[in-house]
Amino acid sequence: MIAFLVDAARLLLGVTLDVAPIVIVLFAFQRFVVGRPIPNPRAVVMGLVYVTLGLGLFLIGLEKALFPLGRSMARQLADPVFLGVSGGGTVGWEHYAWVYLFAAAIGFSTTIAEPSLMAVSIKANEVSGGAIGVTGLRVAVAIGVAIGVTVGVLRIVTGTPLHYYIIAGYALVLIQTTMAPRGIVALAYDSGGVTTSTVTVPIVAALGLGLASSVPGRSPTLDGFGLIAFASLFPIMAVLAYAQASRWRASRRG
Repeated sequence: MIAFLVDAARLLLGVTLDVAPIVIVLFAFQRFVVGRPIPNPRAVVMGLVYVTLGLGLFLIGLEKALFPLGRSMARQLADPVFLGVSGGGTVGWEHYAWVYLFAAAIGFSTTIAEPSLMAVSIKANEVSGGAIGVTGLRVAVAIGVAIGVTVGVLRIVTGTPLHYYIIAGYALVLIQTTMAPRGIVALAYDSGGVTTSTVTVPIVAALGLGLASSVPGRSPTLDGFGLIAFASLFPIMAVLAYAQASRWRASRRG
């Protein structure tokens, strides 16, 4: 219990130090550049306290529960006994069906719960006058992350070089960019960035490292990383495809 409280205090202190530069910059600009007092200072201070405590408690939950759970699940699902291959039999990529399903489920669920994606979706809905749906955008990005993490897991299992996937993926993104509505392109590119935030990164990284440690012939250093790149790339494709499909449906109705 004491060790847990010490770790919790350490994380809360770290979050406070991380938030402090943002607070200093905002307050300094408000005071010395804008030259006006902060409106509702009591509410602002309370909000900052809530943000710090919320982030701290969230990171404690990730470190103590979700991060080790994701790594443990990856190792258990990749165990040859669970895969039904024992006695020195060869484990092929097709034996890892449950791992692919788990990767897709983790990618989708973590993205749906991503606070930064919620914020971007709400703002996109506001500035577009409701043309961009909050739920539709979140689901499109989550599907993209699910596909991306699954493809990344397949890469780890097969040992295929990472750059093949990345080059092919961005080539496809460039092609989609030329055909997608201009109003969605910038949002699609931003959607790839908001997925690499507080929820998705720790769990997906734990999945990659745990899987690379369990698959024979794979190195956690060389193969365990790279899933975050897929989690950033495939949402761009998904949002662009979502916009293209929406425009196609609208043209059919017209």
